Amino acid sequence: MHDRHRFFLGSGLAIRIGGPSALISFILAALVTLIVFDVLAKMTSEDPLEGSFRSYAKKAFGRWAGFSSGYVYWSAELLIMGSQLTALSLFSRHWFPQMPMWIFASGYAVLGLTVIVIGTRAFERVENLFAVIKIAAILMFIAIAALALAGIIPGHAGRLRLQDAFSPFVPDGFRGWWSSLLFAFYAFGGIEIMGLMALRLSKPEEAPKAGRMMLLLIAVIYVVSLFLAMLLVPWETFHSKKSPFMMALGPYRLPWVPDLFNAVLIIAGFSTMVASLFAVTQILVTLSNDGDAPAFFSRKWKNRPLAAIGLTTAGLAASIVLALLMPGQVYEYFTTAAGLMLIYNWCFILVTAGKLLKLSAWGTWKRYAGIAVLLAAVSGALFHGTSRPGFYISLLFALVIGLVTLLVHYRRKGREVGQGQPGAVHRYSPEEEPERFKSKIGAKTD
Repeated sequence: MHDRHRFFLGSGLAIRIGGPSALISFILAALVTLIVFDVLAKMTSEDPLEGSFRSYAKKAFGRWAGFSSGYVYWSAELLIMGSQLTALSLFSRHWFPQMPMWIFASGYAVLGLTVIVIGTRAFERVENLFAVIKIAAILMFIAIAALALAGIIPGHAGRLRLQDAFSPFVPDGFRGWWSSLLFAFYAFGGIEIMGLMALRLSKPEEAPKAGRMMLLLIAVIYVVSLFLAMLLVPWETFHSKKSPFMMALGPYRLPWVPDLFNAVLIIAGFSTMVASLFAVTQILVTLSNDGDAPAFFSRKWKNRPLAAIGLTTAGLAASIVLALLMPGQVYEYFTTAAGLMLIYNWCFILVTAGKLLKLSAWGTWKRYAGIAVLLAAVSGALFHGTSRPGFYISLLFALVIGLVTLLVHYRRKGREVGQGQPGAVHRYSPEEEPERFKSKIGAKTD
């Protein structure tokens, strides 16, 4: 379920900003992802709830927490979908350079919506198949890189000396490494969808163990592949517009590699987009079920929430238009903001876990460490021009959602006071008790 599409491109940006020290960022991001996954999986296995993290936030802190958590996630995923479709269109133009981007974007959007309309089983099958393909592609890169470094594959001589390949290790100092931390987290986004799928698992209690092993395997593969990429070509040549793997294998005589990895990028991007479509639809349905969105969004026709899918479709269309018409740099700011909002959600998952789970001393320490690293990643956005505007936009979104949450909360409170809560029982204070009995005696006498 992870956003490997962002790994293929975002990793280049993380290395560009932090240099070889970005490897530490990826290791830290992987460890924190394991911590967040672990607490979410435990909450899921103990009490599987429709709506996952937003339902646990509501259970822990009240209705306002579920409302704000749900809409932060919903708006973040909706913003990200436009960038996913734009990237898919760019990758597709590798083979069809004359084709307008909006045709590709519309085509992928229709395919993604078709998978969602068909149902959850279709979504699971697509995700499982694509996950295997993506992991296989990275393993293939590791094998090719190892052969290239050994001199078996002819071409570039390879940068075998670690001293040369990783020097300077921290080119822009501590602040440069700090800024790279945010982009390393983008490679591991998407674990929230595991919670949203919880009720569809045959044995939710087995999710923590299986998921933990898979995450650990993915983290090791990611870090090893980036390490090898930096041995093949100078890390200074990496950038956000092209996959580090395609760049690393570029000097070698492997004409089929660019086409293959381009296909994998498209599969990764499409898989991520379908996951985002599923997530925003499910969150909207659970918000509707809780009375935090109009009731018709949770109504189903042939077991499909068509109204929720319709709003997702409208949001997707708007996102495509914005992505294609808005200046590239401005839209990057919005997608960076969306990524930050997903990290805010991870923080809230860890905070919620502290309220709902009985954690050991080690578990408590890990939870606090995870929150600290996530906050460090968010604050690191302030130190780089690429992420700073996105940081301010994310704060603006969070502020607007916070104000709406407060408004809805006080309106509900006022309505409850005005109408009286159904089934509410008045608790008398000791001072009120004598008057209470006097009124009862008076009523009997009359």
